[in-house]
Amino acid sequence: MAIFLDFLNPPTPELSFGTIDNEYDRVVTDVFENKRISLYVTGSIAVYKALTLTRLLVKSHNDVRVVMTKAAQQFVSPMTFESLSKNRVITTDFVSDDPKLIPHVALADSTDIAIVAPATANTIAKMANGIADNVVTAALLATTAPIFVVPAMNVHMLENTATQRNLSALESAGIQIMTTAEGFLAEGYVGKGRFPEPEAIVKWLDAHELGSNHRMAGKRVVVTAGGTREPLDPVRYLTNHSSGKMGYAIAQAAQRAGADVTLIAANTVLPAPKGVKVVHIQTARELLKNVQAAFEAADVLIMAAAVADYRPAEVADQKIKKTAQNETMTLKLVRNPDILKTVGASKRPGQLVIGFAAETTDLITNAEKKVKSKHLDLIVANDVSNQKIGFNSDNNQVTFLFADGSQEKTPLESKPKVAEALIAIISQKL
Repeated sequence: MAIFLDFLNPPTPELSFGTIDNEYDRVVTDVFENKRISLYVTGSIAVYKALTLTRLLVKSHNDVRVVMTKAAQQFVSPMTFESLSKNRVITTDFVSDDPKLIPHVALADSTDIAIVAPATANTIAKMANGIADNVVTAALLATTAPIFVVPAMNVHMLENTATQRNLSALESAGIQIMTTAEGFLAEGYVGKGRFPEPEAIVKWLDAHELGSNHRMAGKRVVVTAGGTREPLDPVRYLTNHSSGKMGYAIAQAAQRAGADVTLIAANTVLPAPKGVKVVHIQTARELLKNVQAAFEAADVLIMAAAVADYRPAEVADQKIKKTAQNETMTLKLVRNPDILKTVGASKRPGQLVIGFAAETTDLITNAEKKVKSKHLDLIVANDVSNQKIGFNSDNNQVTFLFADGSQEKTPLESKPKVAEALIAIISQKL
């Protein structure tokens, strides 16, 4: 701790803010400006780097308001952040300059961008589970603006199943999570979990907020998700294992990019993405009807839903009962309409149609055939036989196959991150 305090007061010449300003001049000139930024600082030894982050954001003409947990205040005094931000630091919900305002709600309502940096495992767990037991977590729970989280913790805490589950929950809710750096930790050994350098954080924020948050503004996007159900009788139906997670992540990513998004969801139980219009359907024919209606005025169609290729030729009015004489039952199936092929053949110039190829064998070969036969601009191929990336998984690894024959494979990562990559590609094509 003595070394840490020496760093802060006074800073050494090599680490003075004047030197830092020169080092990051190029980065700062490209950062978003005139934003109301709420910077939430939690109890990590990496708090000192949040001082530099504050300085960089202020230098780009942003209004930065810092909120600190009690643990964070053990590392750095609120006065230090006040000196850099030129705003009063919020440390409690029970003291306010204006008694008419509730601090955490007033802050949340006036926020353009919320940044949690450094974010401890404790705060991440509270965010993932909706716990609001301090001013930081209460304000974040009330925030509707984009939220960015920069974790910092010991490698073993980071890799713990509970922490990974909490991070996945935040990503599924549309919160952006920055990958931690790998390096020398406070515990004296090398590992993941290290708080990234402020320069890297600024670049990451810039890429997501300035570069992507409005890149699809004015565009209308239709996304399908989930698995269709084809009724056999009033009780039974034919379906598949699709959870809809990928489609929902895509819809949220497109909305965050500024698009007007309609999500046509087939039999999902997921919460509706923020700011997205959701239309619920069940069968393939219902999906076709709604897709055709929505796509007329849309710029992009992303068919992430798993559509049943066949349906029962006849649907019984009453539950089909088993009998002692019938040891087997034969179903007659008829082909469902090919939604992608139908819509792809009728698209107007400028409209984009993106399909998904969920395959168990010959992934690339089968996907390439679909790009041509269905008149697609892009197809997203994934191997659903792999339980780590298949139906119901929180993660995915896909290959983007383009109409010109080029391909691009993603690493194994969360479905929200795959969705962000897809939206980035689409925005470039538009």
